[in-house]
Amino acid sequence: MSKPIIGITGAYIFKNKFMEGTYVHHDYQNTIAANGGLPIILPFVEEALSIEMVDLCDAVLLSGGEDVDPILFGEDPHRNIGDTILLRDQVELQIIKRAMETNKPILAICRGIQILNVALGGTLIQDIPSQLPDSIKHTQSVSRSLDSHFVSIKENSKLAAIIGEGKTRVNSLHHQAIDSLAEDLEVVATSSDGIIEAVEHKNYPHFLLGIQWHPESMASTNEKMNRIFAEFIKSIK
Repeated sequence: MSKPIIGITGAYIFKNKFMEGTYVHHDYQNTIAANGGLPIILPFVEEALSIEMVDLCDAVLLSGGEDVDPILFGEDPHRNIGDTILLRDQVELQIIKRAMETNKPILAICRGIQILNVALGGTLIQDIPSQLPDSIKHTQSVSRSLDSHFVSIKENSKLAAIIGEGKTRVNSLHHQAIDSLAEDLEVVATSSDGIIEAVEHKNYPHFLLGIQWHPESMASTNEKMNRIFAEFIKSIK
């Protein structure tokens, strides 16, 4: 029996003038492989090709990386915005659209939850520390495999069923987050300062979960986080 193909969206890395290109942290592909999936990386080449890429996959994982260009939700760039790549944003908007049109499971992580929210009509906080000065620390300095703060999980949500409890510890590696929530999404986890940490779709008939932290980097030592990927792959028909 062939393994389900999981398309993981790629970020960009520049090492030197001779080496640059698509990048995905190895924790994504390692965790997908450990749970029985066949990971492939989806580069941001052009919008038309992204549709064909999605059609090759059984499910899509929207990975972390660059900030989302605020032009996509009608705002000017905040002074503390990080690097943006509009082509990646545009390609991933098409990936999300095509994946939903073809009823494929979607797992959106960190930047992934942000571009998902924008794709469905929401907006983003461009820089948490300066726009929400009373927020907790969301960009940890310890290893990404370690947790750094609590999140509260909505009772009776799919995420609660996966995690098995209403409060858990997570890692945190972001300075952007959901601001105005897309109409079709529902908040299912928050941090103590009110930052949205996870969302689910109200009506999508298949697995669709957005997570602000990085469960792929905790999964090898944390069974609760690994179950997110196990259920994601299990949902593939």
